[in-house]
Amino acid sequence: MRGREVLINLIHSQEALHAGFGGVVPEVAARAHLEKLPALVEAALDRTGARPQDIDLLAVTRGPGLIGCLLVGTGLAEGLAAAWDRPLAGVNHLWGHVYAALLAQPDLEPPLLALVVSGAHSDLVWMPRHGEFEVLGRTRDDAAGEAFDKAARMLGLGYPGGPALDRLARTGDAARQPLPVPALPGLEYSFSGLKTALLYRLRDLGEPISELEKAHLAAAFERSVVESLLAKLETAMRDRRPREVVVCGGVAANTLLRRRAAEVVGDRARLTIPPLALCTDNAAMIAAAAELNPVRPPALADPALTW
Repeated sequence: MRGREVLINLIHSQEALHAGFGGVVPEVAARAHLEKLPALVEAALDRTGARPQDIDLLAVTRGPGLIGCLLVGTGLAEGLAAAWDRPLAGVNHLWGHVYAALLAQPDLEPPLLALVVSGAHSDLVWMPRHGEFEVLGRTRDDAAGEAFDKAARMLGLGYPGGPALDRLARTGDAARQPLPVPALPGLEYSFSGLKTALLYRLRDLGEPISELEKAHLAAAFERSVVESLLAKLETAMRDRRPREVVVCGGVAANTLLRRRAAEVVGDRARLTIPPLALCTDNAAMIAAAAELNPVRPPALADPALTW
């Protein structure tokens, strides 16, 4: 990266590697990191023509995440920093998702309100300035992305479940198989009960379930998750009156969430949702979080790291 300009953002997807297991296997993921990361670093240097002495700062994810993957990443980063004699910053993974929006919108600056939705996190946060985050609300159980994946598994859609459910939902009618919209007091989320509601609906329908009914159920489940997420976002907007609103994380790639977020925010604030390539985990967002923050923690892998 140069400032907010992304020079290159290489991603090695592990979707095919984990598809046969129906989900991410931590040990398999860590081994794949170990095999692919050095080649990705070499490819990034080759394609940009950059040399180690051209690099001012190295950045690596320190958590939250799978401990094996974090250890591989931080180990490689520490080795490169020592070999190239360059400073190294450890970056909070969740901060990275928010900073992906700053890459997408060059003049975006805090204060801002962010809805961070991924496979493991559904958090509403207030960012008053760089390097500071106040958690306003989060999920008490499953995250939205995890709920999508488990619903997709119940519907027999395979892995990765979220994108498959999104595609199927576009062909269904949510009103044909309505499901409850989770609603906890305050700004907290819960999606475990919605999963149970889908399970019971499938049980009541019995086998076999037509592809059309699956599409209706996918649309209904998707709508319930999205409306729950955005109801809390709207409440937070009334409380904080932000000028800038960000929706980010892997689930921000969801078609309905992107469309409904634009409708909910309207002209009350400027909404920034990163492009699809910056929604899922990527190197550019971690580099941006390191580049634009005054505080640069060490690269100590911490899978339980929070905001």
